[in-house]
Amino acid sequence: MKNITAIGIIALTLLHTSCSEDFLNETDPTKVGVDVFYKNEAQAKQALNGVYGQVQTLNNTAYLFGEFQTDNTTIDLNPSDRGGAGGWEAFDFSTINSGNGEIANLWNGYYSALYNNNLTLEKLAVAEIADASKKEIEGQLKFLRGYMYFNLVQYFGDVVIVTSTLSTPDPAFDLVRSPQAEVWAQVEKDLKEAAALLPAKYAAAGDKGRATKGAALSLLGKTYLIQKKYAEAITTLKEVTALGYALNANYADNFDPSPAKKNGIESIFEIQYQGDNDLGEQSSFQYVFAPRVSKGAVTGYAAGTNGGRNVPTNDIIAAYEKGDLRKDISLKTSFILDGKEYPVPYVSKYNYPHTIVQRTNTNWPVLRYADVLLMLSEAMNEQTGPTAEALGYLNQIRKRAGLPDAAPAGKDDFRTAVLKERRLELAFENHRWFDLKRTKTPAQWAAFMNAHGAMEKAKPTVDRGNVPFNSNDYIFSDFEYVLPLPAPQILINAKLVQNPGY
Repeated sequence: MKNITAIGIIALTLLHTSCSEDFLNETDPTKVGVDVFYKNEAQAKQALNGVYGQVQTLNNTAYLFGEFQTDNTTIDLNPSDRGGAGGWEAFDFSTINSGNGEIANLWNGYYSALYNNNLTLEKLAVAEIADASKKEIEGQLKFLRGYMYFNLVQYFGDVVIVTSTLSTPDPAFDLVRSPQAEVWAQVEKDLKEAAALLPAKYAAAGDKGRATKGAALSLLGKTYLIQKKYAEAITTLKEVTALGYALNANYADNFDPSPAKKNGIESIFEIQYQGDNDLGEQSSFQYVFAPRVSKGAVTGYAAGTNGGRNVPTNDIIAAYEKGDLRKDISLKTSFILDGKEYPVPYVSKYNYPHTIVQRTNTNWPVLRYADVLLMLSEAMNEQTGPTAEALGYLNQIRKRAGLPDAAPAGKDDFRTAVLKERRLELAFENHRWFDLKRTKTPAQWAAFMNAHGAMEKAKPTVDRGNVPFNSNDYIFSDFEYVLPLPAPQILINAKLVQNPGY
């Protein structure tokens, strides 16, 4: 039993996957022994890029948690292949259990990345590197660790906090979960330290896409907002407004992977991808989200396999106001193949031309300036009620969307307005589940999702091909407010007590 990787943190090698435009292509450090690596700046950056790459891998399926298990998206179900029913489909239908393979991958992936992050921080501390470069690398690593725990605590609730490596596997079998308050405190600590170390911008063009002071402050502001620390959220997010970010005039420019628009003025932090080559750093969301039977009608390449996942629901399609310019950019309600129209919706936000099948160049936005403005608006309303300043931030977003100014009458109406705007502005960017959890109690969340499930069962967004709903589909309970811990981890370490209800 002791030779099994305990909670995914006893990895002894770096992963080679990397991240971002010009810092994507690095020598594979997995072929170099840990004891002779991390000696200089180039090696430390290789190790850092390995952590970015692991975060990139984690993002590839993040839609399952951020969108798929909400009212935003559903599935283009394949009646002839039910192989995904026990895995990724469970996130749509609320049939997740502790044996779900995606849950195991999630937990293992995060703790493997955290191990490599902590190892690099430890080696960096004694490496002979110029102080300025050392601070930049340390700041990025602390941002990434804060970002990973920001996600983990919302996925699982209480989680294991690991900020140093273990010399042997044995101590890992005694690790226990820390209360959420302690996890949030660790997130705050890492992000504050990252903000103090990171530059607002990098001097080298090849470093575009790395974590910056703005990224650390934006995520810290969101951390405060989640904890209802509204004054701290406002102060922190206002710091971001002084760093030179602005809204793109055209909403679509946020997702355009062309060199002139990628990582643009509204971008605060994106998961970097590089396609149109054989380097293995490509994204493929255009194919994952394309309707199953659309062939090349959506992707441009009939040879590519389409996933039919993350289908926009009838509910979110109806939520857009008439004239909202974001709707046609974010989703399409049908596709045409061989002259016939098929009424299957799909996410189109990440759909751009590319030269090699399944190898797209589109980044994934994690933090945009629009998100910061909406958080500021929300925090101000929650602290003092509607103000002209809070309304101004909200209406900047609406103006860009081609919509008239909103004029909510009071605090409750303002809250409803800003949360609706968040849903549509940030649609299909993996914010929805966290926003629902942040603004609802477990009981309120379960009731909300049960109402949505009832609508989907009564009128499915996509035809199911005579496959009936299971009696357990779309039945949400309070305990599903957090995910289950993977069953194998509890077998490895009995001190990792399962979340109630699973």
